[in-house]
Amino acid sequence: MSTLAVLARSESFSALWPELAALARAESRVVTAAGETGPAAELVALVLAVAGVEEEAEGALRELAAAGAPAPLVVGARADHRLAAALVRAGAADYFALPGDVDALRAEIRDRAARRDARAAAGRLEEAERRAFDFGRIIGRSPPLRAALDRAARIIPRGQATVLVTGETGTGKELIAQAIHRNGPRASGPFIELNCNAIPPTLLESELFGHEKGAFTDARTAKPGLFEAADRGTLFLDEIGDLPLVLQGKILKALEEKQVRRVGAVRGREVDVRIIAATHVDLAAAVRRGGFREDLFYRLSVIPIHLPPLRDRGDDVLLLAEHFLRTLAAQYGMTAPALSPTLRRALMAHSWPGNVRELRNGLERALLLADGPLRPEDLFHGGDPSSASGGHRGGSGELPFPATLDQIERAAAEAMLARVEGNKSAAADALGISRSRLYRLLTGDAEGVAE
Repeated sequence: MSTLAVLARSESFSALWPELAALARAESRVVTAAGETGPAAELVALVLAVAGVEEEAEGALRELAAAGAPAPLVVGARADHRLAAALVRAGAADYFALPGDVDALRAEIRDRAARRDARAAAGRLEEAERRAFDFGRIIGRSPPLRAALDRAARIIPRGQATVLVTGETGTGKELIAQAIHRNGPRASGPFIELNCNAIPPTLLESELFGHEKGAFTDARTAKPGLFEAADRGTLFLDEIGDLPLVLQGKILKALEEKQVRRVGAVRGREVDVRIIAATHVDLAAAVRRGGFREDLFYRLSVIPIHLPPLRDRGDDVLLLAEHFLRTLAAQYGMTAPALSPTLRRALMAHSWPGNVRELRNGLERALLLADGPLRPEDLFHGGDPSSASGGHRGGSGELPFPATLDQIERAAAEAMLARVEGNKSAAADALGISRSRLYRLLTGDAEGVAE
């Protein structure tokens, strides 16, 4: 409940404090020391009562400031403009000489109560909006994750604001970018994504800005770039830290001028695009090294959102593990196993250098290859929760790390075949593939029988 705190250096007008508290719909509390005023967030007003001892007011104001209290309303008995001005300079919010200023004091308390109520209503609305947003596959309740989602929720309605999402690889940067787009005013527009380190630098400019016919040897037709494709929507630039310096300047120009010029074009084209950028590197450090433009860094980081690593998210790892086991088991037509106490402890102890992506991939591998209940050695290479290397014991022997997709699929096929005692039809059905696909997995023949 809100409080009206009175630091009483005088007993004059003490009958007024309950009345003012009632006006503010607050609790009245009279204190004798600056440190007793209570949390500032709960104060609708702090009154310093110095009627008859006005000469003590400045000393009391210094005590309040030292205690970190908010600026008080000073109540005295002496109507003196010079005194009022001196007290305001010393840190008072205002000075009221009673009884002459009693109506003004009442009005000030009513105004403060109204502002408090407006802030509370806005906070309730903001919280309701945050709860209403669909964050999709982002699962967790840890304070670091909730802080990131709360910040995302606050900026979702601001469809023009540029967002920079930071975090280690596998923390879900693309998921939060999708959620910002899906819940915001641009949801009806396109969501276009580009991994900046997945395309050769020589092709990036054309990919982003497009090109005109004849702009270069293979440009047989004109082609719009991703900025144009994302018009009235969102362009998600993943791994922006890997963008070549020469293109960083062109990205900055597009952001500032809201237009792009295709390779080989004379005139620019207007675009209405929200940029969400993401990176796993420290862009501020990259700026200091000269690897990233400082002006682009500040332009991108209007709204920074940091996604915490899984190791800092407490028991979120258990929530995620249970979720992944349910969805993966449904995908493969299996029964989701429970997490044993031993496996729970191992999940909590692991450092998760690959974050959520590592957790999901490890659980999928364990679900497909484990014999019976899941054990730490089914999930972690070498059975050591702190190890990021070593062999994994599967149904047919050692699975190398890192394993190729073909190796993982073949190991899964062999494990399923062993589970159904060599019945190839049953194994294919359980894996959701054809018998011919199963044969190819078992033989390693990529050119085998057609589906």
